Amino acid sequence: MKLNYYPDTDSLYIDLSERPSVESREISEGVVLDYDTEGNLVGIDIDNASRKVDLKQLTLSKLPLTVQTITA
Repeated sequence: MKLNYYPDTDSLYIDLSERPSVESREISEGVVLDYDTEGNLVGIDIDNASRKVDLKQLTLSKLPLTVQTITA
């Protein structure tokens, strides 16, 4: 999973999978879900993200993962 924030457009994209998106559905204003060919959710796009989510803090709890930090 990857979280990508684009400050120039104030959008947050959450990549849930490496599979390509073939269908998108807007579920509420500025929130779009992307699906693969099998109907699996592969990404979430949030426009005006700074007004919809707290971008200042990310908390991970009990996830079996490796943390990788990339700064711009």
